[in-house]
Amino acid sequence: MKLPCCLEECLCCYTAGDDPPKGDFPLQKKSPKLCGSNYPLSIAFIVVNEFCERFSYYGMRAVLTLYFLSFFHWDENLSTAVYHAFSALCYFTPVIGAIMADSWLGKYKTIIYLSIVYVVGHLIKSVGAIPSLGNQAVHVVLSMVGLFLIALGTGGIKPCVSAFGGDQFEEEHTSERSKFFSIFYLSINAGSLISTFVTPVLRGDVKCFGEDCYALAFGVPAALMVLALVVFIAGSGLYRKTPPQGNVLLEVCKCIAFAIKNRLKNRSREIPKRDHWLDWASEKYSKQLIGEVKMVTRVLFLFIPLPMFWALFDQQGSRWTLQATKMNADFGIYVLQPDQMQFLNPLLILVFIPIFDLGLYPLINMCKLNFTPIRKMATGMILAGLAFGLAAVIEVKINETDMPRLVPKESLIRVLNLAKNPVQVTIQDKDLFQQPVESFQNPAEYSKLILNGEQQSLHFALQHQGLTLAFNYTVKEKSVYSLIVFEAEGSLSSHLITDLEAKPENGLAAVRFINGLSQDVNLTINSKKFIAVQKNYSASEYSLLERDIYNNGKCITDTGEFPLELGLLDFGASYTIVITNISGGAVETWKSEDIKANNVHMAWQLPQYLLISAGEVMFSITGLAFSYSQSPASMKSVLQAGWLLTVAVGNTFVLIVAEAAPMAQWAEFVLFTVLLFAVCIIFSIMGYFYVSVDPEDLEEKEEKRETSSRGNMIGLVTQKTKL
Repeated sequence: MKLPCCLEECLCCYTAGDDPPKGDFPLQKKSPKLCGSNYPLSIAFIVVNEFCERFSYYGMRAVLTLYFLSFFHWDENLSTAVYHAFSALCYFTPVIGAIMADSWLGKYKTIIYLSIVYVVGHLIKSVGAIPSLGNQAVHVVLSMVGLFLIALGTGGIKPCVSAFGGDQFEEEHTSERSKFFSIFYLSINAGSLISTFVTPVLRGDVKCFGEDCYALAFGVPAALMVLALVVFIAGSGLYRKTPPQGNVLLEVCKCIAFAIKNRLKNRSREIPKRDHWLDWASEKYSKQLIGEVKMVTRVLFLFIPLPMFWALFDQQGSRWTLQATKMNADFGIYVLQPDQMQFLNPLLILVFIPIFDLGLYPLINMCKLNFTPIRKMATGMILAGLAFGLAAVIEVKINETDMPRLVPKESLIRVLNLAKNPVQVTIQDKDLFQQPVESFQNPAEYSKLILNGEQQSLHFALQHQGLTLAFNYTVKEKSVYSLIVFEAEGSLSSHLITDLEAKPENGLAAVRFINGLSQDVNLTINSKKFIAVQKNYSASEYSLLERDIYNNGKCITDTGEFPLELGLLDFGASYTIVITNISGGAVETWKSEDIKANNVHMAWQLPQYLLISAGEVMFSITGLAFSYSQSPASMKSVLQAGWLLTVAVGNTFVLIVAEAAPMAQWAEFVLFTVLLFAVCIIFSIMGYFYVSVDPEDLEEKEEKRETSSRGNMIGLVTQKTKL
């Protein structure tokens, strides 16, 4: 869940006690009230609309990284980069929506038009997730177009919906408007909490087209967005619709640009200096606007280090979700989907806010500690950094069950002895397998082969009961092999088969079969998988299965049908199952674990989420409240835009790191931890020298300074500036 998204929507145009802009409301019939209260009936439509829209957005985004990884088969770095590119775009586009609403269409029409764009994006995204529709290029194009439209829609309406809700209240009902924002915020969190839990279930527990049902996981959020649009339009006759007022953000940008341009054109030493660089805009803009811009730029300067926090925070939906796919998700009564862990954030936020406001902060005040807003935000940064430090430790533990990373001219090999007696295996010019391999001995680990090129023909010698047999096999670099040794027709023989080079994705289990019978077999596993394996120690391809206990399989041969029990196929493990015999009406098997199962439990991610959620409460809520207190009422939308841009820049930084500097995942976590701690120090130093002000007092000082500095304008080369 994105807390800044929630807060900025609630605070973008109104704060507690603010009156709506004068002259916004034409003469019109008053909106009906809810149950005799002072709450307009129209806000019910707005709250329901926001719940459905947030469900739509967060539900879609919860499964997005795994969609890239599993459906497109992109690697983790590319999946992470595209995820954060989308997230960044969602926080750039609110500026577009604000300009459209304030300068052109008004809030109501902007919400309607961009919601239609939003719905179209969802529908295109859902269609792109149907496997039978075209090839992968078609899926990628449809998905990227859909994501672009979704980003334009969700970002565009972000600064409009809550402000439109505030417009529904009459001037004298400021307390009701303030409570409305609390209800509005609750609807955002409820939509986020429910959707981040439900949509991963739709993805993983429901199967369509023979695999995870991403079409349904995207389709349900699309339906909720359609419902959001319908509900919003249904209340059209009840809304108070304000006309466009002009966009203050554009005015601020123009004022800053003019000041810079004017200063550059008047660099003569004969021209007196001015107290502040923004004073160079005084030839065109009012002293009130310049004074307000000065207040805003002081706060925006403090925003410079903030993107690093969001760079870490938003990786809950990318790197942390990918980490969860490599963990044990069995909680006893329920097996959690890896992308469901994201629901912890909105849940913890709802728990932490009252704990911090009613418990922690009052306790700190009782201890007479000066816990200023800057210190709260710095503490939030530290907590987020600690969360990533824990993520790095967990990643190191997870990697203990991973296959070794192979470099050029390296391969891995092991021996599976399916003969009745021990076998001594030697490879020419290789110092491996010093001890004989026992019959049906489960190899502890793979042995590393060093080759003399991209591939090499190797000479294998097998010693068995005083006899030596020789075989030649070609081995390729960066490959993993099993040498299968078996007895056939009274003689020793062997096969060299290729194994998996990495863990199965998304916590699935991989299984293959070796048929040790003298007849072909057909295998069914829980009526889901049909596998044909030829006789005489032929090996099947790997099949990917959900983690489960598989004791209801069938083995069909020429002589009959027999039950097949495989036992537990665990998260992320790879198995080789050898069919050894049929005895007593049952199939006898031997199971070897090629790649170890995920043995780090997903519950170990809970401390990460606790820390980063606590950090979010301290950082985000405090940061917005502090920045709003330091700016005049007319400039709050400018600060909102600046805050959103810090989120966008943070996501942009993540995609740059993921694509430009690929590294081991634990090392990347450590890098982000160190960077955030360094930025925290810089931010603390900036905050130490920052002097808190009351915007009203600062306005009075600016007026006095303006009066005393009018003489400085003499000699200005105004003819060089287009006024």
